[in-house]
Order: sequence, then C-alpha cells, then structure tokens
Amino acid sequence: MFTLPETRFDFGGDEYIYAEISRDMSAESNFKALAIVNELRERNIPGIVDIVPSNASYLVRYNPEILSPRDLLDYLKEIDITKSDPAQLNLSIRMVEIPTWYDDPISRQYSERFKNRHQEPGLSNFEFAMKANGFTDKEAFIEAHSRMPNLITMVGFLPGTAWGFPLGLAPGEIIQTPKYLSPRTHTPRQGVGIGGAFTVVYPVNGTGSYQLIGMSAVPVYDADKRLIDLEDAYFLARPGDLWKHRPIDEQEYNRIVAEVEQGTYRYHMKQIDFSPQEYVMKGKAYIQELMEGF
Repeated sequence: MFTLPETRFDFGGDEYIYAEISRDMSAESNFKALAIVNELRERNIPGIVDIVPSNASYLVRYNPEILSPRDLLDYLKEIDITKSDPAQLNLSIRMVEIPTWYDDPISRQYSERFKNRHQEPGLSNFEFAMKANGFTDKEAFIEAHSRMPNLITMVGFLPGTAWGFPLGLAPGEIIQTPKYLSPRTHTPRQGVGIGGAFTVVYPVNGTGSYQLIGMSAVPVYDADKRLIDLEDAYFLARPGDLWKHRPIDEQEYNRIVAEVEQGTYRYHMKQIDFSPQEYVMKGKAYIQELMEGF
C-alpha cells in the first residue's frame, strides 16, 4: 500500500480553489488527482464551472453566487479523504498507440535551424538526448524510450498538448533530457519531444523547448474532425490515458500520413481498467500485463 501527504488547499481570488497533492511529480500523486477530478465531475455539483487536473494538483473554478467557497472546500476535503485510500483510485482509461518515426529528417532539420539556442549546437536533438542518457546505440535508445507507455498526466500549453510520464520503469531507466537553453520560435506539428522526464507530441506548429527526437505519424489535434476517432473531440489526449510510442520507418510513416489525409485512419487503442494499487505493488509486470495483446 502507498500513502500520500495531506493535500494543501489554497483560495485563488473569489473563484478558484487550488489543491496541491504533492510538490513533487509522482505517478501516485497523479492517480489521486485524476480520481478526485473524475469524482467531482460525476457529482456534478451546482456552481462548479471548471475542473483542471495537473501533474500533482488540480484547480477548481466555481461561481461564488451559487456555491460558497467554504462549502466547496468541505466537498473537496471529503472527497480527498476518500481518495487517499489506494483502493479507491481505480481508473477506466485508454491505451493509445502513437506510431513514431524516430530520428527523422524533419526533427533533424529543426535541430539545425535552432542550434544557436541549444546546449550542444553540434548535435541533433536526438543525438543530444542519446548522449544525455548514456546511449551510444540508436536502436537501444529508441527501444528504451518506446518499451513502456507514458501516463498522460495533464493537458495544456498549446491546445491538446499532453504530458506523458513513463510508467513501469525504475528511476535510472527513465529517459530524461534538459530543455533548450532558449525556446524555439517554431516547432513542427506532431513533433515528438522530451523535456525532463516528460514526452509530448506537439499538436500544432508553435514555440517549444523540448528536445525533438522524432515525428508522430498521427495527429493529436484535429480541427477539421476528419477522423472517426476524433469526431466527439478535437483532441486525442485525455488525462489518465496511456500512450505507447511504436517505432516505425519512413515507409510506414508515409502510409499512415496518407491514411490520415484521406480520413480513413483508425487509432489503435483499447479501454482498460487501471489499478494504481496493483501498479505500485507490481510495477513493470503490471504494465506488461495491460499491454498483452496490444
């Protein structure tokens, strides 16, 4: 069984309550944040305007003319106590495959274009990430990054940007890289980047400071709703998703991109019941059980 520190609550002006479960990022803290946010949404409490989960915290916006801040705080504390029991943190989530072309020409081009903002301008972002993690073999690095899924802990920054935190790995096995010294003024849509321990897929063209190690063949944001799996939402990401990067080559990348453009691509995903308690007990073995047949 795992335990979490007592949640700290702060008022933000007249319309917000901020709940900090932990100062440090951990999968356990995120499981609790997700479980609380899901419970709040299910209760549909009158006066709550919006609920935003983050890595180890969450923010609630409310209408003080409908719901008093003290009453809301009582609700949050009551739910917090319930969700401090690991057995109450079970989540119904999706595992989603992200076909990824690692060390591709586009990310290498951006490495060259913005090398004056980088720690080691003589290296591509991919080469820098390898070096920062002690790898000399390209395929070994790709396997290390893609072997286990990432937990989507939060969505934000650019529309649909999802932060993926690796699960099932010991601390020394987690790929980590520092961000650019100064952010790029442009980043390619669907670029796959690493910053710290987090992996993101950039949903649109924009600024960015994560090290670009590849390109996703599939969009994570579909403004035109061309794809069947994104008909009900513009964004692929949902907090609590498990995203599994699958290495692909140029030929498969081009084939998938063509399917996306034709509107025929279907995301490879499955719904799973996730037990944080089992994950903490079994670690990598539990994640491997969930990935069977995927």
